[in-house]
Amino acid sequence: MIDTEIKVTPQIAAEHGLSPEEYARTKKILGRDPSFTELGIFSVMWSEHCSYKSSRVHLQRLPTRGTHVVQGPGENAGVVDIGDGMVAVFKIESHNHPSFVEPFQGAATGVGGILRDIFTMGARPIAVMDSLRFGPITAGHGAGGATAEEIARNRHILDGVIRGIGFYGNCFGVPTVGGEVVFEACYSNNPLVNALALGICRREELFFAKARGAGNPVIYVGAKTGRDGIHGASLLASAEFSEESQQKRPNVQMGDPFMEKLLLEACLEAMRTGAVVAIQDMGAAGLTSSSSEMASRGGLGIEIDLARVPQRETGMTPYEIMLSESQERMLLVAERGREREVFDVFHKWGLDAVEIGRVTEDGILRVLNHGEVAAAIPAHAIAEEGPRYARTIAAPDAQAVAIGAGPAAVAAGVPLAKSGADLTGNFLRLLASPTIASKRWITEQYDSMVQTNTTFGPGAGDAAVLRLKESKRALALATDGNGRWGFLAPRLGAMHAVAEAARNVACSGARPIAATNCLNFGNPEKPEVMWQFSEAIDGIAEACRVLETPITGGNVSFYNETLGKAIYPTPVLGVLGLMEDAGCALGAGFHSEGDLILVLDGLAQGGGLKAAASSADISSSEYAKTIHGIVAGLPPAIDLAAEKRLIDCLVALAGERAVLSAHDISDGGLAVSVAEACFGRDGLSAEIALEAASPQDFAEAALFGERGARAVVSVAPASLARVNAIAAQYKVGARRVGAVTRAELRIQYEGATVIQGSIESLRRVWSEALPRAIENA
Repeated sequence: MIDTEIKVTPQIAAEHGLSPEEYARTKKILGRDPSFTELGIFSVMWSEHCSYKSSRVHLQRLPTRGTHVVQGPGENAGVVDIGDGMVAVFKIESHNHPSFVEPFQGAATGVGGILRDIFTMGARPIAVMDSLRFGPITAGHGAGGATAEEIARNRHILDGVIRGIGFYGNCFGVPTVGGEVVFEACYSNNPLVNALALGICRREELFFAKARGAGNPVIYVGAKTGRDGIHGASLLASAEFSEESQQKRPNVQMGDPFMEKLLLEACLEAMRTGAVVAIQDMGAAGLTSSSSEMASRGGLGIEIDLARVPQRETGMTPYEIMLSESQERMLLVAERGREREVFDVFHKWGLDAVEIGRVTEDGILRVLNHGEVAAAIPAHAIAEEGPRYARTIAAPDAQAVAIGAGPAAVAAGVPLAKSGADLTGNFLRLLASPTIASKRWITEQYDSMVQTNTTFGPGAGDAAVLRLKESKRALALATDGNGRWGFLAPRLGAMHAVAEAARNVACSGARPIAATNCLNFGNPEKPEVMWQFSEAIDGIAEACRVLETPITGGNVSFYNETLGKAIYPTPVLGVLGLMEDAGCALGAGFHSEGDLILVLDGLAQGGGLKAAASSADISSSEYAKTIHGIVAGLPPAIDLAAEKRLIDCLVALAGERAVLSAHDISDGGLAVSVAEACFGRDGLSAEIALEAASPQDFAEAALFGERGARAVVSVAPASLARVNAIAAQYKVGARRVGAVTRAELRIQYEGATVIQGSIESLRRVWSEALPRAIENA
């Protein structure tokens, strides 16, 4: 007898986010009308957030296999082989919507959730990174017309998110080793909070969320269940924001990192007993997703009695218990007869561990409440037979791309600076723009050194580098994405995201081996959004194949819209690299006065030839947005073969210790890359001399253009010949552009000085911009 707590109607089903067709399908699966609890279960498991119903048809085009891949998409996290019997477990996920509604807790629980995805696989987390997007926090160009009220709110969201990330990671005891922070007007009402976690373990210690053994006990462990987070997956993360979103604070979970630390240690210890058969995090959709997914993967059923579930609030209904997204909870299956071993471990750590059910043979997720059946649904139908939509795809009628005669920069309205123009003032403004400016105000709130694995942390290099204890090897990790380029040309922008993340890893000296992605887009019910998504998938797939970085997992975040206005399509890529010798790791900063500065260019084949700068390299750049208020044109063209040549060359140079530093050329162009390399060590500066590579070149494009496949490296004079030989071997151009000095920073173009200033004054502008903006909140 199914509990009939509330009579389900089509209107109630619609309020739960189920379409008439989806509601009809639930009745067909059950052979009857669903109970209220069953309706809730279907609504969360068939939500966009949990079922990927709009994206699965596209995600299957991504490459997911490779030399190092042990486990691709489909588990809690991806797994890659890193040698010596060890594996790395990593994944990136979003917590965008909760972070808008409640910035501190939204960001904190985002970190907590991704950490559980790692240790539920049997791996100990060793690092966290974050990829963040916020609306403007200062007025002026790049603010997109944001009002003073919007700017103040964006500062509030930024502050809450950063504190939330720092709070959870610091208290849990995992280093936050880097990431990226970008500011664009489209994120004012839809901040993006993407968190990536990395863990390691021995290959034989891996665990999977696949129930086995009919009759085996199902055990609930961790924190007690409350009413927080109910419908977080189905309503908060699977619908556009509206004016009612601010009323949804009860849907945001509350995190306890100290509890999670205990849960980590208890889970890993319990796994080592051999008594645990399967384990799954209670993340989105809580007890519903963990029980149904474990049962479905094992081709079995699970029966649970909610009266046994530890609860911190009185009078909770079956609907509330099944849909709660209370944090720091796990569901596991133990070997029958060995329950006591599991209980003893969790009780030792002061955590609840209660047998709440058993594995069954009938394939049904059966939910009892004091002996009464509250729900009985085929587990496979909930977990794997949800809707699959091939939604309508149509390119937008009008693309925000400058098209016209002459260089794209002219069509976009970017003035072409004369060769002798003084661009120092523009350069100072660019250094002070929030996207370019120092993020030390943010990263100093994070503990980046806990666990003592961090070789290069936030700001030290293009990628975070973590040594592997008891091994010579190290891992490198970087995230990247450019929503503005994704908006102007989704496929091209997505390719650039993969290429830059891989290039960053290579600049650290590591070879990129795998990737994870977090795909942040608007409403999938809009054809133009699905066109953006499909184009981005194809761009990621092509780049990952060429750069040999298969996708091992990730997350899709749709409905990033408020009042009908979407964010830029923002695919974020996290790339993992492997370094055979941790002693070869490279930072981004220059080392010593007198070292030579070279630009390595994958496009300029022939060991010294120059590739011409293009006006397209600047028309969609950070410089064009910040200085001229322009978001138009096309992103720079990309040559993936050139990116691969550069990556291979950088890895070889690091392996032979032929270069002293490496820093890719990206946001802000060559000028910003050189300045940032100077800022890495007090007192160092640079003298740079650039020449036009073609009659079409101009100063702004040469200085601030953002074409890829390039990196700035510093070299000891005695190593120059060896660097040139290695670059020629990989068909990468190696162009000497200057030297490290202790004088003013001076950049010449065609013999005329175009940027000049003391390195101290430039550093001051760059380092003080962000804290000054926050202090004005």
